[in-house]
Amino acid sequence: MEQFSVRRFVYAVVAFAGMLAIGTVGFHAVTSEGWVASAYRAVVTTTLTGLDSKPAGTGAKIFTICLLLAGVAIFLYIAGAIVELIARGVLEDIVGERRRRRAIERMRDHTIICGFGRVGRRIGEEFIASGHPFVVIDTNPDSVAAATERGAAVVDGDGTEDADLEQAGLSRAKALVASADSDEINLFITLSARAARPDIFIVARASDEAGARKIRLAGADRVVQPYSSAGLQMANLVLKPQVAAFLDVVSTAEGEELRFEEIEVPERCGAAGRTIRELRVRDSTGAMVVAIRKQDGTFDATPSPDALFEPGDVVIGVGTADELRRLEELFAPREAAYVG
Repeated sequence: MEQFSVRRFVYAVVAFAGMLAIGTVGFHAVTSEGWVASAYRAVVTTTLTGLDSKPAGTGAKIFTICLLLAGVAIFLYIAGAIVELIARGVLEDIVGERRRRRAIERMRDHTIICGFGRVGRRIGEEFIASGHPFVVIDTNPDSVAAATERGAAVVDGDGTEDADLEQAGLSRAKALVASADSDEINLFITLSARAARPDIFIVARASDEAGARKIRLAGADRVVQPYSSAGLQMANLVLKPQVAAFLDVVSTAEGEELRFEEIEVPERCGAAGRTIRELRVRDSTGAMVVAIRKQDGTFDATPSPDALFEPGDVVIGVGTADELRRLEELFAPREAAYVG
């Protein structure tokens, strides 16, 4: 079935409006009627309403016949197009597309997922569980349908195209995930995103180490190899089953008992410049600080009670949702004091 063309429909409406204008001017010339009366006669002639009165003169009658045939043809085409438009749900699709675009335009600090296959869908499920906003870019109809079913904002496009990335809100995004099934596509996605946003955090998928190395050179901050990761996880399930079970619980947003969280220490923060002992972190929040990432990229994986929190550090905490919320409040920036 031929796809409905909105452009042809618009052209038909413009042609119909032009026919009404020609009819108005023509009747005004051949009948010497006023403009309003001529416009009225043109409308009733072209819309099958009928003739209000028989036009006088042979020229007026011939003009009426020509206008009637041309106007009715255009009018019937428009009427059929409207029925087709409603039957195919085109209006609903147009309204839905505009609604999705407005939703994307309102997004800030979201993540763009380029490729919504098996890996991309698992990422999306984790984002949904954690309440993190994201936009999907994909051209595969099944992937687009899967993202739409999950209530995600979708751009039916190509992550290697600058226009599609911008439509997904790249200029306002916090991160981008290149999760296509092809290393080459993920490489081009990384190049396009890095060129447009040098500061954005990019995570990409690679099938092997050679592909991972090239994608890193293209600008990805992190590269994940699903097959290697799956092999490591399966080995840990055999060698360290309880450790693997614990990590499964705390590393997913669906974990209700415990989970990991990372919190950056801002400059205007009451905790900055103080130690774990001074803040009594465990007693005041219930959460536990398991690591501190320093500004130079190193980790203090076993912080002592005298470990100092400095602006720019990233605190890795573990606890329940409520405990982690209290930990975030502990490191929340303070309001600047008003100076009169």
